[in-house]
Amino acid sequence: MSVESLRAKHPVFIYNDLNIYQNSNRLDIDFDFTMEPDVAFRPKVSIPIIEKVKSEDIENFAFHLGLIEAVSYWKSACSPEFIVKAGKLNEQQVSWWHDLFIHGLGEFFYQNNINFTNPNFLSIRSEADAPTYKKVQPKDMSGDLIMVGGGKDSAVTLEILKKMGKRRNVFILNPTRPALEITSNAGYKEPLIIERTIDRKLLDLNSKGYLNGHTPFSAYLAFLGIFVGELHDYENIVASNEQSAGEGNVVFHELEINHQYSKSIRFERLFREYYTKFLTSDIQYFSFLRPLYELQISRLFVKQDGQLDAFCSCNVNRGESWCGECPKCAFVYLSLFPFLDSTRLKEVFGKDFFDNPQIQKHIVDLVGLGEHKPFDCVGTVEESRMAVALVIKKYELLNQPLPDFFVFLKDKLGVTDDVSADQIEKKLKGDWSNSNFLPREYSRLLRKKISQL
Repeated sequence: MSVESLRAKHPVFIYNDLNIYQNSNRLDIDFDFTMEPDVAFRPKVSIPIIEKVKSEDIENFAFHLGLIEAVSYWKSACSPEFIVKAGKLNEQQVSWWHDLFIHGLGEFFYQNNINFTNPNFLSIRSEADAPTYKKVQPKDMSGDLIMVGGGKDSAVTLEILKKMGKRRNVFILNPTRPALEITSNAGYKEPLIIERTIDRKLLDLNSKGYLNGHTPFSAYLAFLGIFVGELHDYENIVASNEQSAGEGNVVFHELEINHQYSKSIRFERLFREYYTKFLTSDIQYFSFLRPLYELQISRLFVKQDGQLDAFCSCNVNRGESWCGECPKCAFVYLSLFPFLDSTRLKEVFGKDFFDNPQIQKHIVDLVGLGEHKPFDCVGTVEESRMAVALVIKKYELLNQPLPDFFVFLKDKLGVTDDVSADQIEKKLKGDWSNSNFLPREYSRLLRKKISQL
């Protein structure tokens, strides 16, 4: 179906209401969405709690979690009107959410060739009689609540923050095997497990030709994180997004499209401003690895040998195993290859990914020789080129013949002896972005770790 026909068929999307249910150890919330004239969605989320909480202390958090949840359902038809009946939004909030819809769904618009620039493309408003929710009252908060996926970034954050002598725990959404193993290996035996249930009606509509594509998932995690932090009295919500996430993939209708938008420093800054004004001033949300680039994180990660067999961040196989075909597999393998010996690489990945023509194609895109950088959570073009230079240097140091593919890259990228291991080593130890929100003690700890590379 075309986007025009879907917008005509479903002119209005409504966030009607939310329902909160509590027992002694779980908080269950379901959201009520309608896509007029005839589609209803009921997604759910279940969060562990220690004891029952007052409704007025959590309604605003639950309401906002519903707003970010709604993005995944609205995109199926891109209804021109988004009406919020479940809670009140002022003009500043409406503007903020409109910005998130456009930037967070940029890749979705690009892949579906949707022109989002028309002034009437999306109108967001809340009903006059919608409930008004207020910021929570300040209370005593302490410690770190760390978001964990199944990749190397989470593992690095967990291991380094062990040195912080404070209260600490992990939260995982719909955990995969790698996420649970990384968490356990790092010594966290009772993580907070959140269960999110997608309404299958959305999947049914996708199978019938309704629109589908990438959503700002890390924005969902951000809102969920401060909600869980509020429930469990954590002062810091710690993500593991890095500086590399700020680089876009392609420009479309004069907007830089970034697969990792909701991992970027722009989103982090805007999110911090938003929740501090409208939700809570008690919590600090920040990305611990924000000053670093992916190649530096890979270098840190290989020092944690016990996590190498646990981690997996392949999105094709949903983190359960390495497909060996996708851009994420290509970048992770490329970034780790210079720092691991061949035996350990084969133990982790099962085979040499560089032999695969599909992986080679992705590497061509990663280093900027293709149409655009792959739509996946990968490093910058510059650091991919640095990784290629390190791979070439490794073959030379091992006195092994350079594979034809890397002979081609060496020529195309102009990799010469001038790109020395010493120069790259200096960058690995010295690169540090000041565009971050790390508290001073966290910054000192990470700087010390980098200096020891």
